[in-house]
Parts: sequence; C-alpha cells; structure tokens
Amino acid sequence: MFSTHAILSSTTPLDETITGGAPKHGVLSLTIKEKAALYSAYMPFVQGGGLFIPTSKSFKIGDEVFMLLSLLEDPVKLKVVGHVIWITPITQGNRLQGIGVQFSEKDGGIEARNKIEVLLGSALNSARSTHTM
Repeated sequence: MFSTHAILSSTTPLDETITGGAPKHGVLSLTIKEKAALYSAYMPFVQGGGLFIPTSKSFKIGDEVFMLLSLLEDPVKLKVVGHVIWITPITQGNRLQGIGVQFSEKDGGIEARNKIEVLLGSALNSARSTHTM
C-alpha cells in the first residue's frame, strides 16, 4: 500500500519530498516536490525513461500502471501510462522498497520524460547515486 508520505531522497525530510495516494486498479498519484527527489527517482537508463516509486504494495513485472505526476512547482499533472520493470523488495539491504516504472512510448510517456529531463538539466550527468543505481 502506498503510504501518504514516501521518501525519495535520504537527505530530505519524509513529508516534504513526495506524496502519493493509494494505488487503485494500477493508478498511482505522485507528487515530487524537490529536484533532488526527482533525480533520485528518475531512471534515464531505461528506454523511454521511467521513475522509481517507493511502495510496499505488491506488483509484478509487466503490470501496467497509470500515473498522475506532479513535478516540482508545476500545477499541471502529467498523465502517464507505464509498466513495472523493476522491483526492489523490502529485504534489499539499504535500498528503499518500491517499483521501477518504464514510461510508455505513447500515453504521456514522451512528454513526462522530456519534462523531467528539462527539469533535471545538467544534474542528469551527476555521479550521485539514485534509488536504482
């Protein structure tokens, strides 16, 4: 189950980074408020881009998810369809439990990837670790 508040950055307070609603029928509502949290969650190495989403809810590889993304200060929510391609279980050492979702090449995926990459700018070239690498 998605908690009301989930962290996406180990240096940011829990309730200031990302908030998400409980997924119902594969729908995830996600708000990422800080650039550092977006950097930690974004998966640029995935074809078409993707996001790591902290959750203890059970998903399977290949599950389709519909996301409503709010990024930083932008009031417009992006509607994105994706598929689960990564699962980090609770027993994975120091890694945050959750799923990696690959953006669809249609259904908002290209728009989401482009927007995230513009927001992250030169930070995309950083060597800082993320939730998946």
